[in-house]
Amino acid sequence: MKILKYIGITLLILGALFAAAYFIKTNSKSVIEYEIEKAFISSIEKKTVVTGKVIPEDEVEIKPQIQGIIETIFVKEGDQVVFGDLLAKIKVVPNEQSLNTAKGRLANSKITLSNSKIEFDRSNDLFTKEIISKQEFQNSQLNYSRAKQDVSNATSDLQIIRLGSAGGAASANTNIRATVPGTILEIPVEEGFQVIASNSFNAGSTIATIADLNKMIFEGKVDEAEVGKLKVGMALEVSLGAIENQFLKAKLKFIAPKGNEEQGAVKFIIEADLFLNDSLFVRAGYSANASLVLQRKDSILVISESLLQFDRDTNKPYVEVSLGEQKFERRDIEIGISDGINTEIILGLSEEDEIKVWNKTEPIKKGDEDED
Repeated sequence: MKILKYIGITLLILGALFAAAYFIKTNSKSVIEYEIEKAFISSIEKKTVVTGKVIPEDEVEIKPQIQGIIETIFVKEGDQVVFGDLLAKIKVVPNEQSLNTAKGRLANSKITLSNSKIEFDRSNDLFTKEIISKQEFQNSQLNYSRAKQDVSNATSDLQIIRLGSAGGAASANTNIRATVPGTILEIPVEEGFQVIASNSFNAGSTIATIADLNKMIFEGKVDEAEVGKLKVGMALEVSLGAIENQFLKAKLKFIAPKGNEEQGAVKFIIEADLFLNDSLFVRAGYSANASLVLQRKDSILVISESLLQFDRDTNKPYVEVSLGEQKFERRDIEIGISDGINTEIILGLSEEDEIKVWNKTEPIKKGDEDED
């Protein structure tokens, strides 16, 4: 019995030792087995995306030369017009004070004319009888001519106030015509609206806006951190918000010399000529995004950006390189440009180095998706 008892104790001790050895052995292995990747040769483009809109290169606002009320509008938005096409007609509504002043000036000039004619007739009769000198006769003749001219001027002024123009040329001002060919973009007035004439002190009311939709530009705003990398003549690729899967080529033609502060950031306006094609109709005001290549390098050594790690103290980049059997060592590296996916390696790695994928995300299991 004692022998069996000793045998049992011995077996228990051996079993405990075996279990402890197995536990130590299994726990000495890494819990996570890391995958590895290698550097490779590729090209990197550093791009920026500019938000903006597509607008006509030139928009012309048609304004009246006289004030009055819109009597008739002959076109509508979207119509094609050429130079000289009739857009609208204005009915002149004279200012009562100006009208009264003009009438008074005309009446005074007629009184002066009547008196000057009497003086001229008298001088003419006396000059014929050689009673007065030629000089006196010429003075009365001059006064008479001036009086006639004053009546003519006052009459013209009164016609302008009443009709908008003098003589038979009234339709030249009351008829509003297109000054450039293009498409009617906007008609901000309606029949019956009162409009103000364009003059030195007032821009005047806009009757219509005309633009050539065959000459469009992209206008956007660039952050001050990137504007220094732009150059006139750079190529852009413009995508339109209203038309999916359509990209248009453009060429940068203008960079604003002065920026404007918007929400704490300084923005600079840029403009680019848009190259349109016949199969695509682009409307003025479409929202658009333009992609610009700020920097490009070909045939360089790169790694996936997700492989990078950064020192907490120095913020310098490094990777972990495999030594074999899930053992890794830290290696400091020097990096160049990045496109957000791949990063250029300048120093510290070769194509043969195996790099630890330290932050790989495990794929979601089907059961987990169903629970969500």
